[in-house]
Amino acid sequence: MNRSRSAMLAALATGTLLLSACGGGSDDAGSDPSAGAGGLDLVSEGSLTVCSDVPYPPFEFEEDGEYTGFDMDIMREIATGMDLEFTVQDVGFDGLQSGVAFGAGQCDVGASAMTITEDRKANLAFSDPYYDSLQSLLVPEGSDIAAIDDLGGMRVGVQQGTTGENYTKENAPEDTEIISFPSDAEMYASIQAGGVDALLQDLPVNIGHTEDGAFTIAEEYETDEQYGFAMSKEGTEDLVAAVNEQLTAMRDDGRYQEIYDSYFSE
Repeated sequence: MNRSRSAMLAALATGTLLLSACGGGSDDAGSDPSAGAGGLDLVSEGSLTVCSDVPYPPFEFEEDGEYTGFDMDIMREIATGMDLEFTVQDVGFDGLQSGVAFGAGQCDVGASAMTITEDRKANLAFSDPYYDSLQSLLVPEGSDIAAIDDLGGMRVGVQQGTTGENYTKENAPEDTEIISFPSDAEMYASIQAGGVDALLQDLPVNIGHTEDGAFTIAEEYETDEQYGFAMSKEGTEDLVAAVNEQLTAMRDDGRYQEIYDSYFSE
C-alpha cells in the first residue's frame, strides 16, 4: 500500500502500541532506590550494561556521539530508576537473540527491537512486552512488486536471525531468492544499489527508508509480534523484576507515552 509517511506513522500510533494507555502519576515514580541494584549480578558494578545491534532506527542509533532511539531512551530511564549508570555495547543481533552475548558476560540487558518468541525464550528471559510491531515489505517507488506473492524470481533482503527472515521463508514464493544480511545498514545499502528488489523487516524501520521518496511500503503484515528486553536465562529473576517495575512506573507516570510519541507520532 502506498501512503504518506505521516499516515503510516499515524497508523502505528493508533494500531501498534501495546502500552499506550498510560495514566497520570508523579514525576518521581520509579526513582526509589529500593528498585535499584541491590542483589543484582551486573556485568559492571553500578552500571546497567545494555547490548544492542546499532544502528536500527528508530529503535537504536547514534546521534552526536550518543546512543539514542526508542529502545535506548526507554532503557536509559530504566537505568536511572534503578540508580544505575547507563552503558551501551554494540553487538551483533544474532549473538543477542541466541543468548551468546549473555553467556560471554557482555551485557545485562539486550535492547534491540527483539520479538519475544518461544524459540528465544528457550535461551533468554524477557521483560514484559513493551512494543507491538508489524512486518513490512519495502520496494523502490514505481516497483511492480505490490505484495509478498510478487516476489517469485525476485531477490529480497532480510536480517539474519530475525522474525522478518522467518516470515519471508514461510510466506514468500518458493523461487524467491532470500538474501540474509547482518544488519539493516547492509540491507538498505543493497536495495539502494539494486542488489535486492525488496526488503522485508519491521515496519518502523522500513518507514524510515521512505523519507526521501525513493522507496515505499508495498505491504504490511500483522504478525502479532511483541518486543521485550532480553536477559540471561538463568539467575536474572531479580533483574527481570526490576526492569518490569520500572516499565510499569513509566507507563503509570506518562514517560513511556512521551518517549513513544517522540518517535512514532507527529
